[in-house]
Amino acid sequence: MTGTDGGESEGRVTGGAPLLLGVRHHGPGSARAVRAALDAARPRVVLIEGPPEADALIPLAADADMRPPVALLAHAVDEPGRSAFWPLAEFSPEWVAMRWALEHEVPARFVDLPATHSLAWGSDETAHGTDGSGGADGTGGTETAESVDVRVDPLAVLAETAGYDDPERWWEDVVEHRSGGQGDVFGPFLALEEAMGALRETYGHGGHGKDLVREAYMRLQVRAAQREFEGGVAVVCGAWHVPALRQKASVAADRALLKGLPKVKADMTWVPWTHRRLSRVSGYGAGIDSPGWYGHLFTAPDRPIERWMTKVAGLLRAEDRLVSSAHVIEAVRLAETLAAMRGRPLAGLSETTDAVRAVMCEGSDVPLSLVHDRLVVGDVLGEVPQGAPAVPLQRDLERAQRRLRLKPEALERELELDLRKETDAGRSRLLHRLRLLGVAWGEPVASRGSTGTFRETWRLRWEPELSVRVAEAGVWGTTVPAAATAKAEADAVGAPSLADVTALAERCLLAELPDALPVVMQVLADRAALDADVGHLAQALPALVRSLRYGDVRGTDTHALTEVAEGLAERIFVGLPPACAALDADAADEMRRHVDAVHGAVGLLGETGAVETVADHGDVAVEGVGAGPGSAAAARGVVSARGSGGLRGRWHSVLRVLSGRDSVPGVVRGRAVRLLLDDGELGQDEAARLMGLVLSPGTPPADAAAWIEGFVGGGAGGGMLLVHDERLLGLVDAWLTGVPADAFTDVLPLLRRTFSAYEAGVRRTLGELVRRGPGERRGGVPGGGAGVPGFAAELDAARADAVLPVVRLLLGLDGVPVQRGADDNDLAGVAR
Repeated sequence: MTGTDGGESEGRVTGGAPLLLGVRHHGPGSARAVRAALDAARPRVVLIEGPPEADALIPLAADADMRPPVALLAHAVDEPGRSAFWPLAEFSPEWVAMRWALEHEVPARFVDLPATHSLAWGSDETAHGTDGSGGADGTGGTETAESVDVRVDPLAVLAETAGYDDPERWWEDVVEHRSGGQGDVFGPFLALEEAMGALRETYGHGGHGKDLVREAYMRLQVRAAQREFEGGVAVVCGAWHVPALRQKASVAADRALLKGLPKVKADMTWVPWTHRRLSRVSGYGAGIDSPGWYGHLFTAPDRPIERWMTKVAGLLRAEDRLVSSAHVIEAVRLAETLAAMRGRPLAGLSETTDAVRAVMCEGSDVPLSLVHDRLVVGDVLGEVPQGAPAVPLQRDLERAQRRLRLKPEALERELELDLRKETDAGRSRLLHRLRLLGVAWGEPVASRGSTGTFRETWRLRWEPELSVRVAEAGVWGTTVPAAATAKAEADAVGAPSLADVTALAERCLLAELPDALPVVMQVLADRAALDADVGHLAQALPALVRSLRYGDVRGTDTHALTEVAEGLAERIFVGLPPACAALDADAADEMRRHVDAVHGAVGLLGETGAVETVADHGDVAVEGVGAGPGSAAAARGVVSARGSGGLRGRWHSVLRVLSGRDSVPGVVRGRAVRLLLDDGELGQDEAARLMGLVLSPGTPPADAAAWIEGFVGGGAGGGMLLVHDERLLGLVDAWLTGVPADAFTDVLPLLRRTFSAYEAGVRRTLGELVRRGPGERRGGVPGGGAGVPGFAAELDAARADAVLPVVRLLLGLDGVPVQRGADDNDLAGVAR
């Protein structure tokens, strides 16, 4: 090998040309070959492709707390979002070279173009892109979008030349299936250099124009190291660069290429990385298809196929699949047989995958996808020592993670939080604050089995890019609470719409940022006063009212929110009827959703106001209840009725106006009637009368169908209403059978949309009731009254009163006297 004593293939590198070790980034075969070559050559200095600003970070690779995969992160100091990564796995040749140098006390240096220049090229034209370590073929770099189509993939060209249709299979056969340390340790590098030299002669820079600048800088660094160490230089770089480093070029010519490069101040640090982010499917430019498989090949001391099949069996057993030792033995045999039939030196990933599918997965790709996700790609998350440089915000986040015992993990998991517990409340605050800062570590999801505000469910997954988001968020403050507060205030001022401000107020309450709320509330009040669009007001109100409920669990003062929400509701009441006139079908459907949202918000607003009244006054005297702390629970119901009566009453008046105006679209009128019926403000007889009017022959079928959709559609429980009210079902049935044939096809899509939203059981029951006909629907009802089998015509007071003890216990009314009206039973008295 050139550069060794006397031209031998072993011995210390002493002079002459440098020892150039061309590798494939993240290739375990290359990593083993690099270690064997360095053991044989024993260079005085090891030069590695990478940004030289990271030289000071190399010693951390020997830290006991440093566990790959990790990545070098470079970001512009004044613009942290402009960043680049140089990922390194345990099986990366660059990592192996670094570790070898540290173990043998040999200097190690990075010699690629400095990050101060590559970051200045721009986020879409950096020399390395977001991956920073070069392409899967060792070429490195992403260029502008115009040049992507003309780039050369060296591995694909070499594989095609060798008669392979898959570059990965070719690489496995010629490199990964070789045992490091056997034979001529420099032979693979010589062969690869010769192949890359032929490609460079044919394709030039292969569409990677900026590689010429990088290679000029690397040549200068290699020359400087040779002078400093009097030879004895080993260079570990992408194989694509080796011919360029070998070529004769003048110092002046190289310096001319580097003259005038843009610069930006950059910072470097180590950050954790994941196997998943090493894969091509993640968009990583230097990605490999199977980082988990490559990691296994690198770490398995012997019998890699047997050990791999054992891992697969363990995973499938953990998922409750029946996999025995016999399955493992048979899968190994099948993989080896397939390799022999295909003429491969050793079973590769394709053979093991086929064997696992046939033997352990019974031909199904469903469990096989689990094997691919968990093992072939993998969810390994690296770790970096605490001594690694970091922005102050990152340090504060790490302290919070340790205090709350919330460890970042690459594997997605769900976290259930009970906000009544101090630790869980702290975790909720941290996750909500990070979301405000754009660090999407966790995503809130619907809680299973509970709808209370004291419980939250989060889906957590730490991605390496979040380290960049933390660095970006560092401009807002040095601690998570301070940064989140500053970011919330800035977002409030720059929010494009009223709904965005109300959503931000809700997030501030969830994150418990009391210092940000005054600014947000002031912006909210100003925007609400100026916005005259009823749709915007209706979108804003629900989030605002939801925010009021968080004070119960988190202890947040929400009086200012209550005032704004009530003012917003009053403006909606005034503006809604005119806004509902002359709407087309799409606008009418959107307005129906607004009416639903406002209705729910008004109900919550009344409940919240009542609870606050009781909580604020403590000892309150209510006629018929008494006074004292023990009467607070009993007073709650009375105060709720009074405190919310005005607001709800005005809302019910608005609904009555909407239900009776012919200029209002049918879908809105029907929904208004339904909401009044649900709230007990409209009797069933009156609802049946209104439906009969709408479904009369004088109403156009399309308008009648829209009214039906508003009344019984939209997922508002309308199906059960038809099941339990025969009169309404009869009206719909009679109208539907009387629709003219020429109009039926026009209303059919609307009706199908309405009734398809019902659950299967509801649709089946409705079909059975219609099949029986009007004369048979009362068959099981004593006295022939209206209803369906199993339901009496009148309320059974004795059966209703049987649940009274449980209801009183749930409402906290034990020992409180029951208010009874002249016509009330006991249950009605409790409700009163």
